[in-house]
Amino acid sequence: MGIESGRPKRRGYLKPALVARFSFWTTTVCVLVAVVVSVLAIWQFTGTDALWRTVATCAVIAAGTLAFSWINGLFDPGERDS
Repeated sequence: MGIESGRPKRRGYLKPALVARFSFWTTTVCVLVAVVVSVLAIWQFTGTDALWRTVATCAVIAAGTLAFSWINGLFDPGERDS
């Protein structure tokens, strides 16, 4: 379902579906880790210092992965065979 269906062909330097899948799972893992550490901090199994460092690290990794996914869509490799 590329050009025939009226929708433009998806672009990207790397395969957009693979990058989107990688970004989704990386962001999902970051959210799960942040939730687990938050629950541990609530129950005082970890300190708040570990909580904020973990949440900040997960936020940076997730934001970087999503930015990479977005930037990948900006590049058009031209007539490259996949």
